[in-house]
Formats: sequence, structure tokens, C-alpha cells
Amino acid sequence: QVQLVESGGGLVQAGGSLRLSCAASGSILSINVMGWYRQAPGKQRELVASIRSGSSTNYADSVKGRFTISRDGAKNTVYLQMNSLKPEDTAVYYCNVDVTYYSGRFYSKTIWGQGTQVTVSS
Repeated sequence: QVQLVESGGGLVQAGGSLRLSCAASGSILSINVMGWYRQAPGKQRELVASIRSGSSTNYADSVKGRFTISRDGAKNTVYLQMNSLKPEDTAVYYCNVDVTYYSGRFYSKTIWGQGTQVTVSS
């Protein structure tokens, strides 16, 4: 099985910065896409940013120029550096990983983290 452990959320004033981390552990064979989603109260979960194994990235228009996604392949960890935070960035942020792992046999699945709260005060 694969577990995702997220960290780095918290409360910050508008204009501030936070860095989220998500580490995957388990009998991992390979990780293709790693990403971050967020869900604000009363809204649907949306993609914030994603990064492929070849390091190509994709960002939501609302965070382009402010957020940076990166990954450390050796540590199976994805990061989200969030700068110039706005109150509308307030949400629960979820890590998402497309992973192939071994547990009796090989599995390829999309795994979600437990979520970390990001609150931006005005």
C-alpha cells in the first residue's frame, strides 16, 4: 500500500507565503503525476497544480505566477510553494499521486492525501 503524508498548511496573512509538502511511502515502483488540488467550503475540488515525472507542470490560471510545484523523485515528495497568497486561496489542499506499487501484485492507482488546511486572512 501507499501512504501520503501532507504537511505545511496553516494560517497566513494575505501576501504571505506557505510551502506544502507531500511525501509518498510504500512499495512504490513508479510515480507518474503528482499534484495538488483544493476545495473551499461550498465549492468543488479543483486542480491547483500538477507535475509529471518528466517535470512538465500545469497550473490553474488563478495561481499562475504565484505558486510553484516541484518534486523530489528520490524522496517521492511533491512540494507546492505558495507566494502572494490571497484570501480566495483559503481551502483544504489535497495531494494527489498517480502511482504504481506492489502489494502482492502490481497496482496502478490514484491516491489522495488526507488534506491540509490553508487559511489566508485579509
